[in-house]
Amino acid sequence: MHGITLDVLVSCAQRFARSPDRRMLGFSSPYSCLLHSLTHLALEKVYLQQWRCPSAFVFNFLLYPSAHVGLHILAGQVLLLSPGSGLAGAVAPGALDLALQYMLALYHSQVFLKRFLCLQYRPQRQQQQQLGASPAPPGARVPAAAGDRRRRPGGPRSTEGSPSPGLPDLLRFLFFGMHGFLDEIFFTFFFNVLRLGHGATSGHTSLWSFFMYGSCSFVVEKLYFHLYYRCGWGTWKRVPIYVIFIYVWELSWGLGLRMCRACSWDYSHYPLNFMGLITLMYLPGWIFLSVYQDLLSNALGRVQYRPTN
Repeated sequence: MHGITLDVLVSCAQRFARSPDRRMLGFSSPYSCLLHSLTHLALEKVYLQQWRCPSAFVFNFLLYPSAHVGLHILAGQVLLLSPGSGLAGAVAPGALDLALQYMLALYHSQVFLKRFLCLQYRPQRQQQQQLGASPAPPGARVPAAAGDRRRRPGGPRSTEGSPSPGLPDLLRFLFFGMHGFLDEIFFTFFFNVLRLGHGATSGHTSLWSFFMYGSCSFVVEKLYFHLYYRCGWGTWKRVPIYVIFIYVWELSWGLGLRMCRACSWDYSHYPLNFMGLITLMYLPGWIFLSVYQDLLSNALGRVQYRPTN
């Protein structure tokens, strides 16, 4: 998701510099997502070898940026060979491309990795032990206290029965925004594949989608915490509330962006649409994402951010 986000931001900035467009469109693809995953994994391994270098300055400003730039140039050449690219042969990067990759290397090592490596995923049993609950031996029955509710499966909880805090709210919002980019890139890419066949090379999204998806998922997660942990509602009782909120949120953002001539979607050609901003054709997808959102929130509840000195 982080690699796709960088693709979208860079392509959006380049496109806006050539021809200002309030829709702020950016582009990426599943092929790019896979290559970003591999290069990020390799660069993380390189970063973890920093202690072997006697000079931090040499590592941070020469060795690591060189590895970063080299891997991303290689990944760029591989993308030219991806299906539908229509290009063959190596293309030498320009000076601006090299300067951009060097700046991204500094961001990756000095900002992203320093914080990403502070994230720790703790399984549910280990988290309960840290919260003071001693696990019973396998097969043993644990007597329930009088008046206690039945324990709900699923999400991690604190000792008071409420969801454990997990990641700070700002990091959750950033995660949901990047996940929105990922969803739109994959959806539009495969939609283009169905429409254009092998001629499709990328999917697209809008910079505004980061804020729209990030804020929507953030609020839906708060609804999940309230309806599940406070009210005890089951999944299929919560999902209609989620879907209604999603449609209202999409319509509200669409109206606001359309007033600024910045709306990047139009469903007027779909049946069952309202003002071209929402359509019931996407109802199955929103139901699926609503259920997935709960599972995602449970996983995020087990991720802890532990900054190191």
